[in-house]
Amino acid sequence: MAQATLNRRALITGQVLSADRIVPPPGCEIASIVVQARPERLAELEAEIIAIPGCEIHGRDARGKLIVVTEAPDAGSLGTILNTIQSLPNVYSAALVFHAIETA
Repeated sequence: MAQATLNRRALITGQVLSADRIVPPPGCEIASIVVQARPERLAELEAEIIAIPGCEIHGRDARGKLIVVTEAPDAGSLGTILNTIQSLPNVYSAALVFHAIETA
């Protein structure tokens, strides 16, 4: 069956469903994470976070705070990134402070 264009009638009648019945949203997930870490290990931690795909450091405080901005294809991947950062050595806490879905 050819996939119909997305409109109200096609949605109600089920004509927009694909064979696997899951249509991922276009775009990606964008988030900002505040990381509190050991101040004397901040440079090492920055390097570890930058090595995580999709992560950038956008702010740094010498007292041990980092602002991390990340982009992921879906919420599950975003959660994985947050858990990865939380489990890094010398991290006291990592908190999600902003989350948005960027549409294509």
